[in-house]
Amino acid sequence: MPAHARPPCHKIRAGGVVVAEAAERGNERVSEGDLQLIERARRGEQEAFEQLFLAYYGPVYRVAYGLVASREEAEDLVQETFLALYSDPPQLRPGSSLAAWLCRVALNRGYNALRSARRSRERLELVGRLDAGVADGPEGEFLRAERQGQVRAALAALPERQSHLLLLRYAGLAYAEIAEILHVSPGSVGTLLARAERAFVAAFEPEPAGVA
Repeated sequence: MPAHARPPCHKIRAGGVVVAEAAERGNERVSEGDLQLIERARRGEQEAFEQLFLAYYGPVYRVAYGLVASREEAEDLVQETFLALYSDPPQLRPGSSLAAWLCRVALNRGYNALRSARRSRERLELVGRLDAGVADGPEGEFLRAERQGQVRAALAALPERQSHLLLLRYAGLAYAEIAEILHVSPGSVGTLLARAERAFVAAFEPEPAGVA
């Protein structure tokens, strides 16, 4: 990729002010304006790519951070995800979800990296509260350090689809977008999420020994 055409991922850091000001687009369907931006990005227009990056950084970063549990690694994964958008933009129709496409790319690339590094047992870290299956606020509050290992272990014990469900819901994606990513019917997402939440609670807070 020519140096002058490199996407501006390095300009935005997870803890920076610019990220906090970025628009939240995780639960919107792709608009005609986004389709035009994608087409312009396909033609190599860096300004169009930058607008897409700012608009969709939030949900992609939350998915990435949930997978790798490291800010630096999460930012690397976000950059890889948007590089995929830059180098091979998807063909989306009005009503499709660019956020879903980006989060699917982040999930696939993140899991591939974790498998190759043999770190699949540490693949997820839930951020914020899981009592309703979604964190409070756009960023959520980080779990206290002493409980992070327990959360990671509980999520690693879940089937992959259940950990995906919790992570995507935390990222702020709508049921329809989660369904699109995981190839399930939108009407089944609520039930699947409820099961995933129960499984997480059971794994996170196992019954004490000797309890019938």
